[in-house]
Amino acid sequence: MSADALPQWLQWLIAGLLLASGVFALAAAWGLVRLSSFYQRMHPPALVYVGSSWCVTLASILFFSGQQQGPQLHVWIIIILLSITVPITTVLLSRAALFRHRVAGRTDVPEALRPQAPAPQD
Repeated sequence: MSADALPQWLQWLIAGLLLASGVFALAAAWGLVRLSSFYQRMHPPALVYVGSSWCVTLASILFFSGQQQGPQLHVWIIIILLSITVPITTVLLSRAALFRHRVAGRTDVPEALRPQAPAPQD
């Protein structure tokens, strides 16, 4: 079955999701250009990138489900892995950058958290 056999409304929905994905990807790229520090560039583009990936995943599910005349959910594996790995990678990169900046002696980063000494007991 070709893509022409899909209902018109489904083709429009798929096209809308793919266009939204492109807009999200463009917003992520714009955020990388406009935001000034490494730490500001970490979180918003990662979120927008995952949103873009969700749009492509939903478009893929709709397209393949429409072609096969039934639900095709194997594409969910991709978005589940992305939704798990992107936040973990973001945290690891930000912690590594923070460590490097502290070792380099930069003063524009927050100090390391230190446990407070227990209060003396009477």
